[in-house]
Amino acid sequence: MKKVLSMALAAALMAGVLAGCGGNNNSAGSSPAASKSAASNPAGSSVSGGAAPHDPVTINFPTASSGGALYAVGAAITNLWDTEIDYISASSQASNGGIDNLTQVSEGESQVSIAISSNCFQCLNGTDSFEGYAYDDLKVIAGLYFNPNQVVVTEKSGVTDLAGIKGKHFAVAAAGSSVEGECKNHFTAAGLTYPDDINCEYIAFTDAADMLQNSTIDGAWIMSGAPAAAVTQACTSGCKLVNISDDIISTLQADYPWYAPFTIPAGTYPNQDEDVQTSAIKMVMFCRGDLDEQTVYDLTRTFWENIDQLGEAQGNLKGLTAEEAVKDIANLPLHPGAEKYYKEVGVL
Repeated sequence: MKKVLSMALAAALMAGVLAGCGGNNNSAGSSPAASKSAASNPAGSSVSGGAAPHDPVTINFPTASSGGALYAVGAAITNLWDTEIDYISASSQASNGGIDNLTQVSEGESQVSIAISSNCFQCLNGTDSFEGYAYDDLKVIAGLYFNPNQVVVTEKSGVTDLAGIKGKHFAVAAAGSSVEGECKNHFTAAGLTYPDDINCEYIAFTDAADMLQNSTIDGAWIMSGAPAAAVTQACTSGCKLVNISDDIISTLQADYPWYAPFTIPAGTYPNQDEDVQTSAIKMVMFCRGDLDEQTVYDLTRTFWENIDQLGEAQGNLKGLTAEEAVKDIANLPLHPGAEKYYKEVGVL
């Protein structure tokens, strides 16, 4: 099993693309999980070893656009769960990003996903994009990695800072998405009136990378783990990253304490000769509160027991620790199953 797991994780990206990482809309009692559980566990024992058998569970896991790092992260995690937990049938799907992910989970279309901690806080409390639509049963499985904002511009745009994007043709991601929210926060902190001061293009990362490569837009906002495929594509074509200054980050922190400064090291992208400072927010893996405790415990335990292999398959998961997983998560509540695991390993 472990040999199979290692091969599966190493091929997670290819499996996600070729096999579709496609939607699995089976219900919690669907036949794929049931068939797998029966085949791999004829004696009826559960993944926990000796415990009573568990009913089949389907995990739908929306991620982001296929050009972002989050798409690959979701593929690696669901591949792991689907392989290692006998009663789980897990699959990842492309989505419009964090706000879409939270909406899908809150409405019961999906069970687990990832978003930045700020959007999770807003969803839990019914503020900002979730005003009037609070999901107060949102629970956390783990805080993951910091997700940096990456502002990419063409050389011919002449842009050197955020204020310089005024009047430019700029991709701000899908309308109403978490990334567009980042644009609004940052451009406002830079003294611009959003969206009036910008010629906004509401498109996905992959489309933005193509337009940057063809110089049909001046820049794009990409929020994704670094390196991100869309940013690599753009930088290969001569685009560059824009620094976000200490002043702007300080202004943001006054109203949004979840922001932190973040350095994208030199050499992360083609032709990037210097470190680039930007802002970042921690990514959080969350779930529906009505997932049972044993299921979330097994998801959490399996994730952390295989974190080294996950890190080999997807660089954004490399070096994560359970100790850091409960920090910088905007005081969001842990799921009881995740809390049980963190107490067992001495983190809580």
